[in-house]
Amino acid sequence: MVRRAPLSWSLRRARLMTISVFDLFSIGIGPSSSHTVGPMRATRRFVTELDERGLLEKTSRVTVRLYGSLAATGIGHGTVPAVLLGLAGKRPELVTPEEVTAEIDRIRATGMLALAGRAPIAMSEKDVTLHPLTQLPPHPNGMTVLAYGPADTVILEQTYFSTGGGFIATEEELTDTTEAPATTGPFHSAAELLRICEQTGSAVSEVMLRFETTLRPEAEVRRWLLQIRDVMWDCVARGVSRDGELPGGLRVRRRAADWYRRLSAEDPDRDPALAWDWVNLVAMAVNEENAAGGRVVTAPTNGAAGIIPAVLHYATHYTPAGAADPDEVAVRFLLTAGAIGSLYKERASISGAEVGCQGEVGSAASMAAGALAEILGGTPTQVENAAEIVMEHSLGLTCDPVAGLVQIPCIERNAIAAAKAVNAARMALRGDGTHQVSLDTVIATMLETGRDMSDKYKETSRGGLALTVPVNMVDC
Repeated sequence: MVRRAPLSWSLRRARLMTISVFDLFSIGIGPSSSHTVGPMRATRRFVTELDERGLLEKTSRVTVRLYGSLAATGIGHGTVPAVLLGLAGKRPELVTPEEVTAEIDRIRATGMLALAGRAPIAMSEKDVTLHPLTQLPPHPNGMTVLAYGPADTVILEQTYFSTGGGFIATEEELTDTTEAPATTGPFHSAAELLRICEQTGSAVSEVMLRFETTLRPEAEVRRWLLQIRDVMWDCVARGVSRDGELPGGLRVRRRAADWYRRLSAEDPDRDPALAWDWVNLVAMAVNEENAAGGRVVTAPTNGAAGIIPAVLHYATHYTPAGAADPDEVAVRFLLTAGAIGSLYKERASISGAEVGCQGEVGSAASMAAGALAEILGGTPTQVENAAEIVMEHSLGLTCDPVAGLVQIPCIERNAIAAAKAVNAARMALRGDGTHQVSLDTVIATMLETGRDMSDKYKETSRGGLALTVPVNMVDC
């Protein structure tokens, strides 16, 4: 029997804040931000707390319990290895895929793990147990970590929740309804964002840049944004250079490399008539790399990581602004996308386990559409309209990964959503910004739709394509 938990729909309401673009776009490894990056950050945080309390060397063993969606699709999403890597002190933004393989192979071969990289204990994947039919309040992605000391007594226990996009929180942090301080950002809704734009005569990217410069110098903001862009391009380059099958047992063939060779021969001068083919290619290259556990930019999740690079590629290669100054276009694009993503993260959810794929692919496409609309010369109201159009037509999108792997339908879904984002931006620019459904309304509707959606369609692999597509897992 499933023990269902009340989700945190109302708990986030009192702590709305503007999220930094550098929290929404973080560098990590695949295949999942909520099931790989988040759990790795959680267990690393746990061993850091052990160390700070002087308990690291007193720890004789550690056990981890995964609940809900983390357990249901954790095998295919690499959650168990991620848990071990975090306990070993690895950081998702720094660890390389090669280091991941080497560390997990070493743990499997020796049955030993060095907590925080220096305190060895006996540990294996068997110490991570799965409880897919139990959900802990207040979020479906729950995990409890326990450290044992002398006489095998528990010396530290903590429960974490992976809330999407690599964000983690304890139950106390997630349910804290105290009022956030006034310095947490200039806007908490699309309506407030548009009001600031109107009052100051600013573009959405300019409003977001002013917020970011309250946290770090402008030169640093721009440098880091271009670094994020470069990591995206590096991911694309790896994706279009690798043939073969993706890991996991579905025997999904990589297609991006073959498509790249053929498209490069057919279109050496980037004919605008083939722009859609390049958008599809970039999205698929990124998501094939993600599925293989490669380095990606969480944007705002790993499962949706191909959409923003694909639309940014379009903005760079097929717009006058992109031809004139690709660096400036990248900065403005990511700032605008970040402003929109902040609204989704704080007013709803970007977690597939919480609201389905509408919260991952839908929000990423909405962010990309608004960003492209600004690059194309759109007003703030047209930017908001573009972002709204995509989510309006992504409502109800389920998260149903076949065999629990971020491959089918995830890879193609990114390409389809990227094309949808470009189309929405172009539609919005044909209008004057006025429309019936506001972005705030559609975000609230997405949240409500996620609440009503059956759990089997929210990253559990118990419904949809995951249930109806026959698979032959030959090497899992």
